[in-house]
Amino acid sequence: MLSEDADARTRAGILRYLEATGVDPELGHQIFAEDAVLEFPQSGERFVGRANFLEWRRRYPAQVTMTLRRLVGGGDLWVGEGEIRYDGGDPSYGVTILEFRDGLVVRETIYGGPPWEAPDWRAPYRDPR
Repeated sequence: MLSEDADARTRAGILRYLEATGVDPELGHQIFAEDAVLEFPQSGERFVGRANFLEWRRRYPAQVTMTLRRLVGGGDLWVGEGEIRYDGGDPSYGVTILEFRDGLVVRETIYGGPPWEAPDWRAPYRDPR
């Protein structure tokens, strides 16, 4: 039961962080450890320290909106899938991988990219929904 309670608290913290994206960086960043690391493999960027990546998010030059599609995980590893828009533009889709230690995020890795048109040859194999 203790694990379920911890997972419920962790999930609530992650949801608060993701819902605060583009709205209130201070509120969202409460889930990070002081020495947390944030990485964007696609750009090769790595930010070390909550204060450091909180500051660049405060100065972000675009209005960011994020819609969470799915959040799964437990214990020290959680994954969020979402849709993100910059200045109301076209959506990009992304995944954030959150690694925890002692109830705080110590590493976040974010992957993202734009949508693409599905090729016709795969149509017979797709779910028709």
